[in-house]
Amino acid sequence: MSHTILAFDFGEKRIGVAVGNTFLRQAQPLKTILNKSADYTFEQIGQLIKEWDTKLLVVGLPRHPDGNPHEMTKKATRFGNQLHGRLNIPVVWIDERYTSAVAGDLAGDIDSQAAVMILEQYFAENQQ
Repeated sequence: MSHTILAFDFGEKRIGVAVGNTFLRQAQPLKTILNKSADYTFEQIGQLIKEWDTKLLVVGLPRHPDGNPHEMTKKATRFGNQLHGRLNIPVVWIDERYTSAVAGDLAGDIDSQAAVMILEQYFAENQQ
């Protein structure tokens, strides 16, 4: 049975979103949400979850190149915990080192492209 997954590249100003499903195991950029306020952000995400009938959320976990956490690691973890708490959907964290840098070399919206890379990493790590 196929399930839809949304992936997030969390940022203090913008949150990139990608969508994919467990059958095709492919990700595509969806949109970037301006991170104006918690209420606005979670309202936007809630609408996407309803629209896509999402069963799992994947959040990129930024780290230093050596793997150690930094300030954005804490913020992305908090964001994922809030997603789970507010929306009651399972959340998985995926190491996202270098995704924004690599996404910057691609055409289109950098934030949603970074979310695509996060979701593709999830698919690669979860061969089912």
